[in-house]
Amino acid sequence: MPIIECNTLVIGAGPGGYVAAIRAGQLGLDTVIVEAKAHGGTCLNVGCIPSKAMIHVADEFEKTTHFAKGSAIGVKVSKPEIDLKKSVEWKDGIVKRLTGGVGGLLKKNKVRTVSGWASFIDGKTVEVKTDDGDQTIRAENIIIATGSVPVELPFMPFGGDVISSTEALDLEAPPKNLAVVGAGYIGLELGIAFAKMGSKVTVVEALDRILPLYDSAMTRPVAKKMKALGMDVLLGAKARGAKKGGLEIETADGKAETIKADKILVTVGRKPLTEGWGAENIVLDMDGKFIKIDDQCRTSMTGIYAIGDVTGEPMLAHRAMAQGEMVAEIIAGENRSWDKVAIAAICFTDPEVLSAGHSPDEAKEAGYEIITQMFPFSANGRAMTMEAEDGFVRIVARKDNHVILGIQAVGGGVAELAASFGLALEMGARLEDIAGTIHAHPTQSEAFHEAALRTLGHALHI
Repeated sequence: MPIIECNTLVIGAGPGGYVAAIRAGQLGLDTVIVEAKAHGGTCLNVGCIPSKAMIHVADEFEKTTHFAKGSAIGVKVSKPEIDLKKSVEWKDGIVKRLTGGVGGLLKKNKVRTVSGWASFIDGKTVEVKTDDGDQTIRAENIIIATGSVPVELPFMPFGGDVISSTEALDLEAPPKNLAVVGAGYIGLELGIAFAKMGSKVTVVEALDRILPLYDSAMTRPVAKKMKALGMDVLLGAKARGAKKGGLEIETADGKAETIKADKILVTVGRKPLTEGWGAENIVLDMDGKFIKIDDQCRTSMTGIYAIGDVTGEPMLAHRAMAQGEMVAEIIAGENRSWDKVAIAAICFTDPEVLSAGHSPDEAKEAGYEIITQMFPFSANGRAMTMEAEDGFVRIVARKDNHVILGIQAVGGGVAELAASFGLALEMGARLEDIAGTIHAHPTQSEAFHEAALRTLGHALHI
């Protein structure tokens, strides 16, 4: 094959990679993107999008189950059934539409796509193994966007009844008994979804709490819901191995037990994909297990950038997308650097958990003297009408000048408040700015307004 020459080469077509390529194309850069699987990477194909689709299926099924038992709002239905195979087909249809859309956007912006696995030969050259043979690509600038993969337990590798989130999203029926190893956001999102679909779910977590990245006030409503769904949570317990029909564990008090499980979902984290693409043929400084970058996503090698999960925490699609857009503009000659105040993190459990900026403890650790208050959804009219009264909005602000340092929320549908929280932090809003902004009634966003008022000492509806 003839050598392909270009200005910008993007390795990986996940959220960060495809956004970088599209923006580079918009800016007139001759751009090539290489992807071994499908456009959209983990997020669109086996992560963010399909998991939220299946969470929606679980939510809708739970609603009908709730109505079948009789509900306070007067809706009655007969006993529902779930055809998970059909649900998976629906989910796959959404994925196909989105990945096809990404391909169309790349083409529209004159980005050339090469399908295959890329590996560095040197700092300007990669070789791609394609179905038609090896393809060499030379580029002035290279963006590494290889993403991350699920962490596999060495004593319990994926295969058979031991599955990762990828396989969990393609099951043809809910397992009768599901063991989830790890109580982080992936494990609880999927564990709650399967519990709603009728699985008996047991969560095994080595730490002494669920969702350890969030404080106990935020996780309490989630734990309450998990208990209502009949989920068992074993804290301080360690998985020891799989056997036919069960998961062997060591309990917090050191006892050996076996949990009945048709499937064992291992969700103990994700790790950056830093192997298999020829990193040994170039010289990249590392920051632990991640590629070290500066505030322009430059690596230690001139002309090579890295974005997304491969560069460290937070390993979030929207961070990767923002980095990708920035790097394309830097390559095109624009003066850009990474100066984000906050990146919102969302856990799509039931209820949803949202955090942007500092928590109260984090703000104190950073040396701030703070004021903080929360406003409960139990006092919010819209939440009442949606049967979603569990949870709250909380604001953390500096005591001296009332500049907002962090905003958290837990509740039904609070993910949609993420943009408001992020905007407030990026613009350096003070409590008075939020308190002085009219929030439409009746909406959940009023809880944000009331939290600001309450932190100032004069809440109106509590």
